[in-house]
Amino acid sequence: MNELERQLDYPLADALPRIGSTLEVLPGIRWVRMGLPFALDHINLWLLRDRLDGRDGWTLVDCGIADDATRAAWQQVFASQLNGLPVLRVIVTHMHPDHIGLADWLTRRWSTPDHECRLWISATDFNTARLITSVDTGAGGDAAANFMASHGLSDPAAIEKIRVRSNHYASMVPAVPRRYRRLLDGAELSIGGQSWRCIAGYGHAPEHMSLHNEQLGVMISGDMVLPRISTNVSVIDLEPEADSLRLYLDSLERLRAVPGETLVLPSHGRPFRGLHTRIDQLQAHHAERLDAVVDACAEAPQTAASMLTLLFHRKLDLHQTTFAMGEAIAHLNLLWLAGRLERRLVDGVHRFSAPR
Repeated sequence: MNELERQLDYPLADALPRIGSTLEVLPGIRWVRMGLPFALDHINLWLLRDRLDGRDGWTLVDCGIADDATRAAWQQVFASQLNGLPVLRVIVTHMHPDHIGLADWLTRRWSTPDHECRLWISATDFNTARLITSVDTGAGGDAAANFMASHGLSDPAAIEKIRVRSNHYASMVPAVPRRYRRLLDGAELSIGGQSWRCIAGYGHAPEHMSLHNEQLGVMISGDMVLPRISTNVSVIDLEPEADSLRLYLDSLERLRAVPGETLVLPSHGRPFRGLHTRIDQLQAHHAERLDAVVDACAEAPQTAASMLTLLFHRKLDLHQTTFAMGEAIAHLNLLWLAGRLERRLVDGVHRFSAPR
């Protein structure tokens, strides 16, 4: 446990649900944990006891990626953890593969002639997911490789690996349901007789939805607030001038309206209390990084690639490098759009420096 984590409270201590099983967080709320084939090796998913359209069952929040291991783990959960009741709907906080990957399989698996198991998600993330499954962009292909090169990534082997990794997203999200139910900021969902309010967040995903139950004092935070690591906030080739980090920091500030003692159920890490403390930590973290970027750019023009060793103090594999590049661009874009840095295109590469 690092020093920042010690400032938070973990009411379940070190308890973790086994793959293929669940752990009760509160009556009617079960924690599911699935593996991921990355350095970030797990995702937390949630089962909420529900009654919908006169049917008893469960609402599932987030899905895991589309691979055989995750499908098999879900089958174990279905066989042993649902008390013989069906999944009635699938809520997805946002369109990243570990959250929406199996949404199509799950909604098909639990739909019947009498009841369609519907995907519930924001319109922005639904349509973005549909788009990215059908085009070569975002995390691989020519557009992504050229975008990374335009921000200073010059290693030919890395560029070529990104170029040939055409539609990496679709390998983890092979299909998105054709129909969905739209989640809107401030909407109140009735789940198991309890009211869960949607809170939109921006910067990490196009229109991320956290779910807050004021009566129970619980928030499913998705990726907006994580206890151990900072949420990845990236710029990708689809929206090259995005001010993702500013959107994320503004969204964090909005989450202060949720009481600080709320039990936060994050997508990665362990459930915790200390929401306002964690918001303070994340804001301070990014403020320090932004100041460090400004200082570096004052000494000499910098690219996103040249910022990687400043912002990330560990060896990065290709998967991590693409995320790190996106995050470095997000920091530089915020400072550029705020007028704290200038951006110039020199020999096809964006370079950032102190204003003259």
